[in-house]
Amino acid sequence: MTAIRSLEPLDLWSSFADLNAVPRPSKNERRVTQFMREFGQRLGLPTEVDGVGNVLIRKPATAGRENRPTVVLQSHLDMVWQKNADSNFDFDTQGIDMFIEGDWVKARGTTLGADNGIGVASIMAILASSELEHPAIEALFTIDEETGMTGAKSLPAGWLQGRILLNLDTEEDHVLTIGCAGGVNVSAKLPITWQSAAKDALGIKLSVKGLKGGHSGMDIHLGRGNANKLMNRVLQQATERFSLQLASVQGGGLRNAIPRESFSTAAIPAKQRDDFAAWLGNLATTIRSEYQLTDPEARIEVEFLAAAPEKVLTPADQQKLFAAVDACPNGIFRMSPSIPGLVQTSNNLASVALKGDQIDFLCLTRSSVDSERDELARVIGSLLRTLGANVELDSDYPGWQPLPESGIVKLMSGLYRELYASEAHVEACHAGLECGIIGSHFPGMEMISFGPNITGAHSPDEKVQISSVKKFWGYLTETLRRI
Repeated sequence: MTAIRSLEPLDLWSSFADLNAVPRPSKNERRVTQFMREFGQRLGLPTEVDGVGNVLIRKPATAGRENRPTVVLQSHLDMVWQKNADSNFDFDTQGIDMFIEGDWVKARGTTLGADNGIGVASIMAILASSELEHPAIEALFTIDEETGMTGAKSLPAGWLQGRILLNLDTEEDHVLTIGCAGGVNVSAKLPITWQSAAKDALGIKLSVKGLKGGHSGMDIHLGRGNANKLMNRVLQQATERFSLQLASVQGGGLRNAIPRESFSTAAIPAKQRDDFAAWLGNLATTIRSEYQLTDPEARIEVEFLAAAPEKVLTPADQQKLFAAVDACPNGIFRMSPSIPGLVQTSNNLASVALKGDQIDFLCLTRSSVDSERDELARVIGSLLRTLGANVELDSDYPGWQPLPESGIVKLMSGLYRELYASEAHVEACHAGLECGIIGSHFPGMEMISFGPNITGAHSPDEKVQISSVKKFWGYLTETLRRI
């Protein structure tokens, strides 16, 4: 951690190291909320915590800037908790294990939390500084952005006075984001029944792993493999060819992460062991060929078990499971007809898990057009209900409509041109940002999102570029000076 604290700008990286020492997975932000409350209080700044755990710290304007408009600096405290299957890391008790590799900061076997920890750390450094020039600041730290945006949804009325919001949650340092997609969860529970496995059965464990995964909004257009879809493909073909009997399946997890891994246990006739191994090897080769460019490390493997499972799904319910996964669209549903290259609507089949006497499915449906988001979610729900599933649509949040002619967009695009002798990319994105929700609470607020280069967000490949953080810091602090 000492090496991280020696990076420039020192105050930002030291704050990031402090933050990443605090466990802060989504839905478990109690400790990081307390950490941020104590941080504000140590600085002697007015600090408030609302009923759900959002933190607001106010800092007065520096001398001569008292008449400038108040600026809201906003980032979220929680982080995506993804780790490699062979990692024993506990997100509820451990701080992130970071290291430097060239121009990048990474984590060992887990997500790094640069999304949105670098934004949080930047705001902390600004609040702690006695040298930076800035207008009055309202530093807003929200909770649960990654799994429901419940923090932003629960903001108290009248809490913010600022009319300009700088959201520090974009992941390319040449991009100014001025609009984003909304989203809704499609959660389904399909009741199932059990029967005894065949007496001559051989137990197997199937694994789909090594996929790249990534952010289900920002990376959905890259065509990466979805482990739930690929596992379903393997299981269906194995059922047709070897009378496979399914005992368990667990794939994916978080709604906003493209599933990288899926694991299942099943039974096949013992006499077909060698034929199954050869067949799976051929299928794995075919699938690796299909995904050689997007997921070059993809692996589909079988482990033969000492004992067969005692209970397996009935044939009818096994077919319902396969049909449900087939019915869930995955990837791009529609491209924007008005903004070239922008994904307008998509769906991520995020999780498939056999639990007790039911199979749980979770999708995140996104769109920059709320009505189109709702229609796709309704269609998916209808398909799952025809198979007997109980379906709920929840945790919806609105999109953020772009205002390209706003004053903050003009100021920051002009400043980027001045500082870097090139044009910033002013665009909307397919990710979900809190700006749409915050804007619904505080109408008329001018909003923009930007940040440093972060790749692999929502996966253990996440990393943040050191040189880009320095560039971002200079851009942020100069923006505050110019407002």
